[in-house]
Amino acid sequence: MTTANEWQDRVGESWAREWQRTDRSFRELTGQLLDTVQAEPYRSALDIGCGAGELTVSLAKANPSAAHLGLDISEDLAAAARERTAALPNATIQLGDAASWNCDGNDRPDLLVSRHGVMFFPDPTSAFAHLRKQADPQAHLTFSCFRQPSENVWVRELASLMPKSPEAQAPDPRAPGPFAFGEKDYVADLLGKAGWRNIDFIPVDYAMVVGEGEDGDAVADATSYFRAIGPAARVISELDGAAREEVLQRLFGMGERHRTGNTVSLPAACWIVTATASD
Repeated sequence: MTTANEWQDRVGESWAREWQRTDRSFRELTGQLLDTVQAEPYRSALDIGCGAGELTVSLAKANPSAAHLGLDISEDLAAAARERTAALPNATIQLGDAASWNCDGNDRPDLLVSRHGVMFFPDPTSAFAHLRKQADPQAHLTFSCFRQPSENVWVRELASLMPKSPEAQAPDPRAPGPFAFGEKDYVADLLGKAGWRNIDFIPVDYAMVVGEGEDGDAVADATSYFRAIGPAARVISELDGAAREEVLQRLFGMGERHRTGNTVSLPAACWIVTATASD
């Protein structure tokens, strides 16, 4: 489970510090998400959980006549996004929680978009219902999210490297976190209850690039990335001594297994979810 407080604190700090490498890891998915978004014209876009601003920047550059608002709960990520959008007159970044965000005036967004930023709501049905009320009556919703951990090779491989605790309980698969929206039927149900219509799911399998560099540097890059971001980072931070070194060696070995030339990449599985505010 990843809480709002964590995004406002250490998780947000880490992602803001690592935005170049996190954008790289989503590179292939981002292209497909942007293609899906731009299949429909729009005049005003809301980027939910915009992070360091990759989608906001890309959309603002591609659609100069449209307005773009990036919204994130982390001050560190919002600051990074503001820096990246400073030269774009049609892009604005706000600090705030999308679950309680209110549209300013009558300029309601007719596009709501997110790259992996919507799986952390404590009450997702309520959050999506609120967003629908704030959106234009003809709005389109498009977001990406991970499918279930069992479908993501990178998650399975990382989990196999971590120490096993006999007391550890299986996490709630629907708790706020990166895999909360892995179940297609669950997501369709909550969006439907929130009032969204024409809900559709596009399965996307892509290569998550986690390391790049020459002469073996790609593996070192991947190891350092997993130490900073994602489910392994927290576990490693709580280890010391021989246990920590053993996990780092396993991480390095995983990087070697998945290195092709100057790149380390692992298979990832996502949904691109689309819906409309009305029939």
